[in-house]
Amino acid sequence: RIFVLGIGFFTLCFLMTSLGGQFSAKRLGDSPFTIRTEVMGALESRGVLRRMSDMLEMLMKRMDILARLENSTDFHKGDEARFPLDRFQPAAGLMERIQAIAQNVSDIAIKVDQILRNSLLNGKVMEGRRDQCEVPRDPKYPDCAGKVEWMRARWTSDPCYAFFGVDGTECSFLIYLSEVEWFCPPLPWRNRTVAAPSPPPQPRVQAAFRSDLAHLLELIGTGKESLSFMKKRIRHLAQQWLRAAQRLEQKLKGRQRDQKHILIHIGFLTEESGDVFSPRVLKGGPLGEMVQWADILAALFLLGHSLRVTVSLKELQSHLGVPPGRGNCPLTSPLPFDLIYTDYHGLQQMKQHMGLSFKKYRCRVRVIDTFGTEPAYNHEEYATLRGYRTNWGYWNLQPTQFMTMFPHTPDNSFMGFVSEELNQTERQFIKSNKVSSMAVVYGKEASIWKGKEKFLAILNKYMEIHGTVYYETQRPPEVPAFVKNHGLLPQHEFQQLLRKAKLFIGFGFPYEGPAPLEAIANGCVFLQARFNPPHSSLNHEFFRGKPTSREASVSSQHPYAEDFIGKPHVWTVDYNNSEEFEAAVKTIMRTQVDPYLPYEYTCEGMLERIHAYIQHQDFCTTSSPPLLPKTKSPAMQSSPSPLELSPNATHLVWSPSASRDPLAWPPMDSLQVWVSEPQHTCTETCRRHGLVCEPTFFRFLNKEEVFLQLSITCDSTEYEMNHLYPAVAENVHECYLQKEPLLFSCAGYNTKYRRLCPCRDYRQGQVALCRDCL
Repeated sequence: RIFVLGIGFFTLCFLMTSLGGQFSAKRLGDSPFTIRTEVMGALESRGVLRRMSDMLEMLMKRMDILARLENSTDFHKGDEARFPLDRFQPAAGLMERIQAIAQNVSDIAIKVDQILRNSLLNGKVMEGRRDQCEVPRDPKYPDCAGKVEWMRARWTSDPCYAFFGVDGTECSFLIYLSEVEWFCPPLPWRNRTVAAPSPPPQPRVQAAFRSDLAHLLELIGTGKESLSFMKKRIRHLAQQWLRAAQRLEQKLKGRQRDQKHILIHIGFLTEESGDVFSPRVLKGGPLGEMVQWADILAALFLLGHSLRVTVSLKELQSHLGVPPGRGNCPLTSPLPFDLIYTDYHGLQQMKQHMGLSFKKYRCRVRVIDTFGTEPAYNHEEYATLRGYRTNWGYWNLQPTQFMTMFPHTPDNSFMGFVSEELNQTERQFIKSNKVSSMAVVYGKEASIWKGKEKFLAILNKYMEIHGTVYYETQRPPEVPAFVKNHGLLPQHEFQQLLRKAKLFIGFGFPYEGPAPLEAIANGCVFLQARFNPPHSSLNHEFFRGKPTSREASVSSQHPYAEDFIGKPHVWTVDYNNSEEFEAAVKTIMRTQVDPYLPYEYTCEGMLERIHAYIQHQDFCTTSSPPLLPKTKSPAMQSSPSPLELSPNATHLVWSPSASRDPLAWPPMDSLQVWVSEPQHTCTETCRRHGLVCEPTFFRFLNKEEVFLQLSITCDSTEYEMNHLYPAVAENVHECYLQKEPLLFSCAGYNTKYRRLCPCRDYRQGQVALCRDCL
């Protein structure tokens, strides 16, 4: 009986599964790809139902035989006490149920047969349509024929096409190319229900400042040394972050802010990119990138936005909605994130797996880029033609979508990081406990010390030298015996060392790391080497291959410290000049300095900056391109310039009578237009006037009238693609305007040209924001 009962149950399950396969979640008519499968299975489906009915009849006969056998034996005469008769009473009821099921199966078979006959008839009509599909000749879809041709030859190259229903027929190509991608017009015979009027959009959830970082630590996850490092840093700075969030909340006075759904994908920590950082965390490897990512996570979380954090490719694919396959197809659903913060590794992974959706959604991406990407390297066609192509550039993003560690190029957005702030008690303690004859060397890897014996010997005459060079068993031979090497120190112990030391000295590498700012914040003087000539991709291996030339800008190991902080906190000298080096050491020992930290590297400064970016940077709303001339005549006409000559006639400013876009950011009236010297970039030109170059404003300068307003003679005016334009070649009176908006650039110079440079003011201690930008 147990066996027969099991067989009956199995039969019911099999019946339901068989019918479920025929009547799946996809309704008949939803897709021509399901119709073909169902029509082809019509005869098989009838057979399945008939076999089910036969099996149930066979079960009834066997149950009847078993019942007669039981009545004719004395099986339970002596065992009635142990096997009560009521244990077998359900047998009769079971037979009745099986009879009822058999009758129902018979009825279902008749109905299914009718449905499948109708399906077969409809399928023949549909097959006729499928056989009649022709590639439409629609001028609105010029690429349709070429895409169909490609699909004929390559549709099996990626399983994602079959996932979307492509089966090798002409119609399946056209349906995919018109409904999943957008290269072909919709097919008129497709069943397309008229969309109901969409309800008005629901109000966005408002972002609220958070007062606890515990949930962020859960979001970051575990399993990597790099993640542990970032979580330790967030915990260590937690109270400073929370106080800074409270101050910014008071400053904004309850201003409404939409909560953004943000994906943070740290691509360089994925196994697919090699994750070279995690194994080196405990061995003195570079930590600057992880410091910055930890601070970005803390800032975004405290600002009240909804975050998802990934450090694996599988998680990225899951969050994005990537279809199965090799990444040639679009996403299966609209992107659920307003913003994506990633790095170059993550950017490459998204491009490989998002198909056409990458081009559609790339305006939502923010790329954390330590050294920056200049427009000449970002524009694919221009970089290829002019020799600027590298392994990292040519993404055709808006240059301000790249976010840097230091504000070395205004073409990119300055993201930054934070250094620990001291309270008044800590500042007084440091000042009273400084050892004026103690120096700490900037460099945790032994290779950095190689060849530095000469000036280390000079420094040793005046100061006790401390190092933090990583080693496992034996002292690194590159570190002289007179140096007290502490080995690799935890962050809080390194901070204590800096609080005692008078001098923090750099050996020329690494470039632009966070450690010099931490040292200055702890009351050290930072001594660094001057580079002559300045390092760049043209003359130094480290910058070669990076998407930035940094022409004339890397004049020292830490240009930000040199340009934005300077003496008495930062000394930049020629290490090849022993007398200059020795004189600087002696002067530093006598100089009293207080701990100093620029506002933009405080927790509040970073929160303020990221808040402004999220509220005002919108790269998905297309801006109008520069006005192209109808003729190359010098007399070409364009809209009147909104600029006027300043009272002292040295530069142009925004005219008080000109209209202003209230949503423009930065505000238009912060603009000043200056003309560069031939050997200066726009970045340097603006800095010399106490301003910052603002590439957003180039569109207002890209007009012939601006040359006239500045009394520049133009015998001819041409529109061309060149990252130095707009500019004038004064010796021949030739003026040039920019043809490609993505090439507007604050970087770059040529002694042949004087450039038109858009400059703006900035908030004290916050170079990324103008005075009215918050």
